Order: sequence, then structure tokens, then C-alpha cells
Amino acid sequence: MVFSSAPFLFIFLPVLFILYTIIPHLKVKNALLIIASLIFYGYGEPVFVFVMIGSVFVNYVLARLLVAYNDHRKLFVSLAVIFDLAMIGVFKYTGFIIENINAVAHLGIPNPHITLPIGISFFTFQILSYVIDVDRDHSLLSKNYFDVLLYISFFPQLIAGPIVKYHDVVMYINNRHQTLSEVSQGIRRFIVGLSKKLFLANAMGEVATAMFGLKYGDMSFATAWAGALCYTLQIYFDFSGYSDMAIGLGHMFGFTFLENFNHPYISTSIREFWRRWHISLSTWFKEYLYIPLGGNRKGKGRTYINKLIVFFCTGLWHGAAWTYVIWGMIHGLAIMAEDASGLTKFTKKHKWLGWLYTMLIVIVAFVLFNSTSMTQAGEMIRHMFVYSRGNVNAYNALVSVLTPWHMALFVIAIIASTPLIDIVKPQLEKNVAFNAVSYVAAYGLFILCILNIANASFNPFIYFQF
Repeated sequence: MVFSSAPFLFIFLPVLFILYTIIPHLKVKNALLIIASLIFYGYGEPVFVFVMIGSVFVNYVLARLLVAYNDHRKLFVSLAVIFDLAMIGVFKYTGFIIENINAVAHLGIPNPHITLPIGISFFTFQILSYVIDVDRDHSLLSKNYFDVLLYISFFPQLIAGPIVKYHDVVMYINNRHQTLSEVSQGIRRFIVGLSKKLFLANAMGEVATAMFGLKYGDMSFATAWAGALCYTLQIYFDFSGYSDMAIGLGHMFGFTFLENFNHPYISTSIREFWRRWHISLSTWFKEYLYIPLGGNRKGKGRTYINKLIVFFCTGLWHGAAWTYVIWGMIHGLAIMAEDASGLTKFTKKHKWLGWLYTMLIVIVAFVLFNSTSMTQAGEMIRHMFVYSRGNVNAYNALVSVLTPWHMALFVIAIIASTPLIDIVKPQLEKNVAFNAVSYVAAYGLFILCILNIANASFNPFIYFQF
């Protein structure tokens, strides 16, 4: 089920919210959320509900065992890591591994084409965080399996994050309150996220899809840059929009999730970019991989290796393709170069140059991220940096998608990706009238969203595939 679909907006969410609100007891509320979340997850592929439930049960048992048999806790943590990585490996990387073995060794091993459970990368990282957090602090152990199941399956963050670490949310599982203020703020945040997806992400996606879909001979300097720029905006508003909706839904049910984005496109270095982009993933890798590897405590050489390992894993986490791996490595190598050269000191003094350098790397790397092959990525990047006017097909493609509507939304998207709204918002919110108007405007936006859903074709969130 998708947040931007009619069944979710008009049946699932209102029915669940009403039932949750009228039920007085928290344990019954939790049971309701678990049942609803399993229905939400199983809406498309019911069989994968059992995969998730089984994964949670295995990790729950291993967490109980590591506390009960503290002398052997490393064994049980290792078993949890092996089990979770094996599960994600079988479902997500089997085909990728077989394809590469066949390409190198010419063995002709048949590819089983295993269906990928939606959101497996997200909920696997969450359940791993539970076991590791319990290992680090035994007081975090939950003796109630259903509390752990709620933590993993809670529908707002289940499919595409934010990746909620157990120690950040455990306090809400059995002690939370649903207030009018939290609910109203949550609804407004949800509507903002929905609007980002339906109006900005989808419009930019129409341009990006058309430009990336051109035959190599039809590409031009203009089509390549139009596709790259629009995809850069599309993925930001698609993913940050989903995160806004997840955070808003969390507020509606008494949960507070940490922010996942902080205006990444104003960054003046790649290091800063990763402090602002997909924050829940970067902090997860920092806490559970980078620091355990030694972080920056074992000399420069080891620090560089640790960072490259993290970004190799970051790329691979996103998808079983070399385009994702190279995307991750570009970011890792850029951060390594910044550390080695002291470039960040220069970019702090010359912010515009730092911003240009950062966005150039981000945009070019996203071309790889969105390409179906290295060949397509290479052609797109070549046309971005080797000027060519293209042919009539390139011209027609641009004219067909760069309508006044798309151009206007392109400008709005650029403005919305900056902190301008956040800068003026605190001052405006001091005005009681503004708060009232903002809620009216939000509900007006929601009506426009409904009209958009009624007239538009289905556009899934980009991060659903991960």
C-alpha cells in the first residue's frame, strides 16, 4: 500500500486513526497498530509478511539469548548479523552475484530471479539495530515479542524509512500520548510530504524519465542536463516527501521520529552533504559499521579504508547493481579527497565554489544512480560535458516535457530545496493568524492532492525498490 493511493488515504488511514483514537488502552492500541501494519505491508504481496515476522522472531530470540548467556553474547550477536545479512543477501543479491560469476567465469548458472520483499533493506537494518543496541545495553531488552514486532512493522517507516534505531524509539512503544497539537502538526506534515511527492517529485520525474529514456544517438547537451537536474530534484522531493509523511503519521499516533533530511542541496562539501542527506542511513552506518571498524582512531590510512568500506556498503545497500556501488564509491572517494587535501577549509571560505563543486559531484553521481547500465550512465555524462546540439528527436523530447507548468514547478522545486521557508517560518509562527492560515492552506493543498490522485497515473516512491 502506498501513502499517495486512494485506498490508503480514504479507507486505511481514517479507519485506523478513528479506531486508535477511541481505544483507551495502550496495549490494545499497540495490537491494533501491529495488525494494521501487517495488513499495510501485505497489501501487495501477503507472503512476505511471514518473512518479516520470521525475521523479527529470530532476532528477538537471539537478543534474549545474548542477555541470558552473557559470556556467549558475541556468538549470538554474530548469529544475528549472519542471519540478517544472509536473508537480505538471498533476496536482494543472489541474482547480482550469479550474473557477475557468469560474466567472469562463463559458467551459465541459471538466475532464479527471486522476488524482492518490499522494504527489506530498511527493516533488516532496524532489526539489526535492536540486537546490537541490546548487546550494548542489556536494559533495552524487550521480553515482549510484540513490542519488537511493533518497532519493526509500524507502517509509517516500514517500507522506506526513516531507519529508526531502537534506542531512539523504545520510549514510545509503551509510553506515549496522542495530543491534539501533535495530531494537527502530524496531519500538516503529512500533507506537505504528499504535496512534495505529487507535485514536485512526479513533475520532475516526468522530465527525467523522458530524458533518460532517449536513445543514445538522440541525446544532447540540453537533454542530458535537463534529465540530470530534474532527477536530482525528483529523488530529493520523492524521498524527503515520503520521510515527511512518515514523520507526520508518527506524530498522529504519538511517535516522534528523527529528521531524515536537512536541505542537502545547500552543502558546500560532500562530507556536509551526508550530514544532511538520508540522515538515518548515514548515522546507522556510522554507529553500527564505521565506529566498530575503528572509525578515525587507528590512523589516516585505516580511516580512509573504513570510509571506503562504509560507502561501498552504502551503494550496495541501495541496489544490486554496479551503478549503485560506483555511486557510493564516488561519494566515499570525494570525502577521502576532502580529508586528504583540506578542501573543506577552502570551501568554508569560498562557499559558492564549495557549493558548485559539491553539487557537480552529487548531480553526476545521481546520473549513475538512475541509470540502468554503466553504458547509459556513460552516455549521459558524456553528453553533459561534451557539447552537442542533438537532433530533432532531442528537440521534440525537450519541447514535449518542458512545458510552462514543468518550468514553473522546476523553479518552485529549487526554492523549496533551500532553507528559505525554515528561515522565515519561526517568525511567521509567532503570529496566531498565520498558524490558522497555514492549516487552512494545508487542507487546500490536500484537496489539490486528491484531484491530482484522481487524474494522475500511479507513481511509486523511488526508495520502495530498496
